[in-house]
Amino acid sequence: MKKLVCMMCLVFSCIGMVAWAASPVKKTDLRILYVGGSSDWAISPADDLAAYQQSVEERMASFEQLLTTYFTTVKVINATEYNQEMSKEYDVTVMDGTPVPIVPEVNDPVKRIYKRAGYLTDDFNYPMLCIAEASSIIGSRIGSKNDWYCLCLDADAHSWRKDHVIFKEPYPVKLKTEIKPTPEQALHSAYLIEGGVPKTIAMWKVQTKGYATDEGFRVGLVSRPWGYEDGIDAEYISGGVSQKSLDAVAIGRHGNFFHWGFSASPKYMTEQGKLVFVNAVAYIAKFRGQGIIVRKYNETIPTRIYVETFKKMVGKAGYQEMVDATEEANKMMQGIAEKAKAKQAKGEKLSVEEKAYLNMPPLKVRSREEYMEMYLGPYYKMFGMDEAAYADYFDTNKNWLYVASDGRFLTVDEDVKSLGIPNNELRLLDTAIKMWEENKEVEKAKRILARYTLMDFPRAAEWRYWFEKNKKKLFFTEAGGWIFLVNSREPGVNPYVAWEARKAMSEIPVGETSDREPVAIKAVKEVMQSGEQVLYVKIKVHPGYHIYAYTTSDSPFTPTTVAITLPDGYEAVGNQKVPAGQFYSQGGTTIYDGTVVFSQVIKGKSNGVIRCKVSYQCCDNNICFPPTEKEITVE
Repeated sequence: MKKLVCMMCLVFSCIGMVAWAASPVKKTDLRILYVGGSSDWAISPADDLAAYQQSVEERMASFEQLLTTYFTTVKVINATEYNQEMSKEYDVTVMDGTPVPIVPEVNDPVKRIYKRAGYLTDDFNYPMLCIAEASSIIGSRIGSKNDWYCLCLDADAHSWRKDHVIFKEPYPVKLKTEIKPTPEQALHSAYLIEGGVPKTIAMWKVQTKGYATDEGFRVGLVSRPWGYEDGIDAEYISGGVSQKSLDAVAIGRHGNFFHWGFSASPKYMTEQGKLVFVNAVAYIAKFRGQGIIVRKYNETIPTRIYVETFKKMVGKAGYQEMVDATEEANKMMQGIAEKAKAKQAKGEKLSVEEKAYLNMPPLKVRSREEYMEMYLGPYYKMFGMDEAAYADYFDTNKNWLYVASDGRFLTVDEDVKSLGIPNNELRLLDTAIKMWEENKEVEKAKRILARYTLMDFPRAAEWRYWFEKNKKKLFFTEAGGWIFLVNSREPGVNPYVAWEARKAMSEIPVGETSDREPVAIKAVKEVMQSGEQVLYVKIKVHPGYHIYAYTTSDSPFTPTTVAITLPDGYEAVGNQKVPAGQFYSQGGTTIYDGTVVFSQVIKGKSNGVIRCKVSYQCCDNNICFPPTEKEITVE
């Protein structure tokens, strides 16, 4: 009898355990849109279309199973079906594929212009979690800090912020950590980390497979850490084992975009990896309507920490690391080529990558001088092989460094240096405005204000009003362009488009003017990072001359007008933007001198010619040329 009771207890105990194990997870009430179309494995459609499609389907099914386990509503689609309007209907979009672009890629090797394809508009502010390289593909065009630093993230996470909510809720996570050797590359980059890095570090496994141990497994993406948190709308959450520095961003958030740099589908995630991923999806849902403030349009923009890299490159140890890296890359390339040759000899099909490596020449191991000239550019021209001169230059001028016009190097801002104020301190703007107000070095003040803000006011009083209104909300960002921004998401408060337009306008070559030909005109069509197309008509007036902006009805002079004729396929968006004129007479006449720009936003596509008819009259203080009409065309 006692035995029977024990047996019954065991049976009921087992039944209870089964019932507990099978009890459903309490779902979080969120609507999730999963956008798939990628594989867990490095399979190219060109190599094996059937295998690729099968892998894509398996990955999509794996994500669907995980998401439906934890969330009330889940919709799964292929990226080819996606458009950004769909995200309005969901609390979170999980992006794991590449949609059809809304703005085409621009690649002009002759003009050395490259712009990524665009998939979202700049004002997209719905929560989105991007997996691996999707972060960069989708976000870089609109200024996301989740950029493409290195496609080299493996399976383990480290250096995570243990108090972050994604490790706690809505589903509790008990991380199984292990002390492992610090990744070798992180040791090489220790000089970038304050206090250096330890030889061992705590890690937790995110996925069961990784590219380093499982040949052909998908690689994850880390983003650049430098300037990642220099605004108020981004947060580093975790690093991961990669070929980059310890603080490279494997998991992070910028505005409404969450970067999940690890590559595996739930099929290859650990249980703890699945829970952290699910918590990340729930977390980013909180950022609906909180779009990007700081726009990182230049992925490789140098920040002040780049100085440490430049200083290291100068030394012999830095040179030797570059030699070692080059030789290691050559060994890797040779190994792939030899395997490809062996497969080829057996009559086996080669992948696109293997074919590429077959005829790839080895990288050149350059001399120390050649490396310095290549990587140190203008600094090498100034200091040559004088190591001490480099260090002195950077250390002495660290408060006045800013991004040079080529966007690759830091240079000294002599305007700001002359004031003795660090260029990231708010009092710099106050001082520049005051200089303009007091009519002291006005041109210098204008240059400083234009260089370190997005704004463009014609008078000091307008600058003062803007500064006093926003000074408690102003902050400085290096990653976002070495400028002061306002902590606000209101449209037009931080006009990056206007800033980009100013830069584009400044780079438009107009030609030379003279006393005989005092007016030069150039028209171009530019595509902004946002995808917006803008037609610019730039007019340059010779010193001492002017053309007319506004004339009264009884004035004998001809005002400047730009009449634009668009070919079929294009249409104008909004009104033409006309520059403000300067005071000329008490009667109300205003003029243009120097350089002015007319602009018109357009949309559409066309192979036709845009015609710009510019009418004007040019005068100096003594004589006037007859009214003139010129037609400028744009292909």
